[in-house]
Amino acid sequence: MSASLKPSAGGGARAQAPDPGAHPVERHRARAWALQILYWWEASGTPGTLLDALAEVGATRRIAPCRLPYIERLLSTLQDHLEGVDDALRTQLDNWRLDRLAVIDRGILRLAATEILHLDDVPPKVSIQEAVRLAEAYGGLESPGFVNGVLDGLYRRERPGS
Repeated sequence: MSASLKPSAGGGARAQAPDPGAHPVERHRARAWALQILYWWEASGTPGTLLDALAEVGATRRIAPCRLPYIERLLSTLQDHLEGVDDALRTQLDNWRLDRLAVIDRGILRLAATEILHLDDVPPKVSIQEAVRLAEAYGGLESPGFVNGVLDGLYRRERPGS
């Protein structure tokens, strides 16, 4: 990854370090952390926000500092739009209820739907692929195909003709 150049006060250009959290590997790991925090928040039933859950988890687990900005952004965006994200997902769940899904699958769907619906700098197809990777790592045998189908339907509904 190359550094970008910005003009300095003296008129020359100086290198600016790239955002390490924007690297695809770091984003993937940040998504995995966000999933773990979302899972903990749902499973524990602890009152509070997703950022409160991040603080709780961060107090006992070491999260790389370069991942925190994306984790915070993703969780706070989900928190702000949870009802709308869930409504959008419900439109894609034929013969399923969101509250009856496995907690991990629901979490993966919520995180990816948040990216698709609210984070314009993340290409939707990247969100879908990353969600499938998380489903392969953390979900059940049927999870990757299920997650792919639901998110592909959401993507097609949100961006007709894509």
